[in-house]
Amino acid sequence: MPDDIEIYRALQLHLDKGPVGFPATKSGLDIELLKKLFSQTEARVGACLSNIKPEPAAVISRRCQKAGINLSDDEILQHLDRMAHKGLILVYTEGKDRKHYKNAGMSAGGIIDFQVDRFTPELMEVFHRYHVDAFAQAEMTGSRSIPQLRTVPVRKAIPAPDKHAVATYDDVRLLVENAPGPYAVANCMCRQTKDMQQQPCKHSDIRETCLQIGPDHARQYVAMGIARYVSKEEVYAVLDRAEQAGFILQPENSLKPEAICCCCGDCCMLLSTVKKAPNPSAMYASNYYVTVDSALCQACGKCVQRCQIEARAMAGGVSVVNKERCIGCGNCVITCPSGATRLQKKLETLVPPKDKDAEFMTIMSAKVGKWNMLKVRMKMLLGMKV
Repeated sequence: MPDDIEIYRALQLHLDKGPVGFPATKSGLDIELLKKLFSQTEARVGACLSNIKPEPAAVISRRCQKAGINLSDDEILQHLDRMAHKGLILVYTEGKDRKHYKNAGMSAGGIIDFQVDRFTPELMEVFHRYHVDAFAQAEMTGSRSIPQLRTVPVRKAIPAPDKHAVATYDDVRLLVENAPGPYAVANCMCRQTKDMQQQPCKHSDIRETCLQIGPDHARQYVAMGIARYVSKEEVYAVLDRAEQAGFILQPENSLKPEAICCCCGDCCMLLSTVKKAPNPSAMYASNYYVTVDSALCQACGKCVQRCQIEARAMAGGVSVVNKERCIGCGNCVITCPSGATRLQKKLETLVPPKDKDAEFMTIMSAKVGKWNMLKVRMKMLLGMKV
């Protein structure tokens, strides 16, 4: 058997080939994090899973045996189900009880989010250090044409003439309405870790704000014991509370998102990192931005207090918007007493990819180039690990 470091390095290198990646660090935090999450056997099995294509246990078992993992098919299946329960891999049900598995990766909706309600202070500390050291940049880079990050405006902020014309993918309630279900809600991992650090959210005391609206995603969250099923009406209630708190609505960047995050600038690890950049708007797929009618502005400053991304400020006795920072969430619009702050649709509309697989394939293509992407697709067709 390979030694301890070799096992985890092989997993790190394999995960780093995925759409988002899992970069190495000079400090060794990447290996330290993997050791806290994966046993040695789990790390070896994880290195045999695809980062892109869900595959049946039989395919994975054959690959494991070729890699020198001396476990039976039943033992591999038991490891896969245990890893799925721990939130280390994703599991999909195709047909009657036929499971397919693939690596979850560390990005939003992946391994770290799956540790909600079971984060230890030690795991939290290592991940936060790794996130600052290397992973935040990998998470935000994605594809230059298809950002991983997306925001949709709160519904009340959309101008009256556009209420019925707004695209389905920009209306959070229509995203929920059109999702096949079931629906589930979990605690926010970011707010939970901030609570552990004695730095509770400044905006609200609600914690159940992580919504799963796709069948496989919701079922896995509930099966892991970190979420509960809710009705469609309860999902709307969560969104209403999030709007009142001024949270930014961030669905996955696809026409069929499996998750919707309700984020704030002081807790969300992604937003807190984005805020440090000079141009957050370039990192987001958003079809709206905010404008101000200075003649109507009463200089009350409510918009400045409300903005989670520090895109609002007072200048010359009126409120102004930094368009390079505005991501079009609309939270400042609904608190403006004079109606001076308005949401404006961008001239060029960004249509999300059809689903998460299409999003990640686009990101992957930008990462490896068109020629190498052809090789990736060929490997997928041949049932090879990618």
